[in-house]
Amino acid sequence: MKNVSNLSTETFNLSSPQKAVNRLGIVILNWNGAGMLKKYLPSVIKNSVGDVIVADNGSTDDSLKMMGEEFPEIRTIVFNQNYGFAEGYNRALELLKDEYEYFILLNSDVEIRQDKWDEILINYMDEHPECAACQPKLLSLRKPDEFEYAGAAGGFLDKYGYPFCRGRIFNIIEKDKGQYDTITNILWATGAALFVRSKDYFTAGELDSRFFAHMEEIDFCWRLRTMGRRIVCIPQSTAYHLGGASLNYGNPRKTYLNFRNNLVMLYKNLRKEELFPILFVRFLLDVIAALKFLFTLQFAHFWAVVKANYNFYTTFKNWLPARTSIQAKRSNTKIPERKDFSILWEYYVKRRKTFDNLPTTQTS
Repeated sequence: MKNVSNLSTETFNLSSPQKAVNRLGIVILNWNGAGMLKKYLPSVIKNSVGDVIVADNGSTDDSLKMMGEEFPEIRTIVFNQNYGFAEGYNRALELLKDEYEYFILLNSDVEIRQDKWDEILINYMDEHPECAACQPKLLSLRKPDEFEYAGAAGGFLDKYGYPFCRGRIFNIIEKDKGQYDTITNILWATGAALFVRSKDYFTAGELDSRFFAHMEEIDFCWRLRTMGRRIVCIPQSTAYHLGGASLNYGNPRKTYLNFRNNLVMLYKNLRKEELFPILFVRFLLDVIAALKFLFTLQFAHFWAVVKANYNFYTTFKNWLPARTSIQAKRSNTKIPERKDFSILWEYYVKRRKTFDNLPTTQTS
């Protein structure tokens, strides 16, 4: 074991001759996930053409021992503490940036069943230099005929910063019937299997480590789109994700990070003229969310929303340098994948529960 500290669709040639293996580093960030690695890493190694690297984020279980015994051929980066998702990947990719043209940030609970799944992504990116990042179609390991919550067939945002996907709106998850098998421009690619050019990763400023976990890939991809770079979902490539391996969906810490990080993301990326109107509406919507938790006796989640808003509004000036830098790099004013409607209104009032029933022409 080596230790080193308006929607659009298109087709492309899946059998491009450019297949150099060492241009792609598949980086799996691990924290106390020995069981996940032992179970799912073999499928990644078997079905990938890229180099597989495991970055251990200060694990206290037997992850390193297991890697040495079960996967001695796999390169391992070892950190002495848990830096979180964002900073962990930033540190790992910083060590590897001179070696690879492309990276895949891959969760440890992802299983790969498709031979050369990553070669499809490489070939597309080779043919489309204007594209900074992409993702495969993400299906559920628990229910393989359904999309997976964390990214499905590509992510979008509504006017107020709520994320949704082709194949998943809130907790309504669609079955995969091939309805989203077109290559499509998206606003954000899932952090469970994020393919990105090394150059774009660092030009955009990496993942924001202050997020620690959750929403950081959406913030990162929004920055790329603001700079005029494309992001796509390529459903011809498929991965299966277990999900909920770090913080499960009912964890109040996850609630806090999702609400706080979403507000930070809006503050950093919104245009000046819409910043305060949208933050005002979001404050009202967060009050409603907190009251819903309170009235349903979910007190820990109620306090998580309160603390998230308190943290943001008392420290938002700390994020001003990041906002200033992002706005200075802006090359576009309209991003088609950020919709000019409220997904809450569409979902709860108009009862539109699937992506293909949403308005498709409105952009923000």
